[in-house]
Amino acid sequence: MINIVLPVDFGDKTEQLVDGAIKFAKEVNGKINLIHIAPTDIGFAIGDMGFQYFPEVEENEIREELVQLNKLEQRIISQDVECEHLLKQGIAKDIILEYAKTKNANYIVMGSHGRSGIYDVFVGSLTKGITKSSTIPVLVLPIHE
Repeated sequence: MINIVLPVDFGDKTEQLVDGAIKFAKEVNGKINLIHIAPTDIGFAIGDMGFQYFPEVEENEIREELVQLNKLEQRIISQDVECEHLLKQGIAKDIILEYAKTKNANYIVMGSHGRSGIYDVFVGSLTKGITKSSTIPVLVLPIHE
């Protein structure tokens, strides 16, 4: 079976990305390994006393993201595609590449909004970073407006 790693961020184009990954998985008889990387600074806030950490905020956010990940997994399974998921915190590029290695992935499927230039300078592009660093094929799906 072909192993496909599918990073998701729960943005407004996640559904479109998942649809493309399902279609691809069906074409190659693949299994989707969903992964979501939560930021490491979820529970931090700046207040009158400087930086403060609120573990309950982090726990609630992680719990909500896990619910969303479970829903995506069930949606994929309902389309007759095998799926499992993982939620981790940390640096997205590094974790995704390590997860792909752990899963002996044949492909990483990513989305591209089609932005470039000054946007990449200030925001960066996870898809671009993955394609430059990955030793396995990266399928980039256009998910424009």
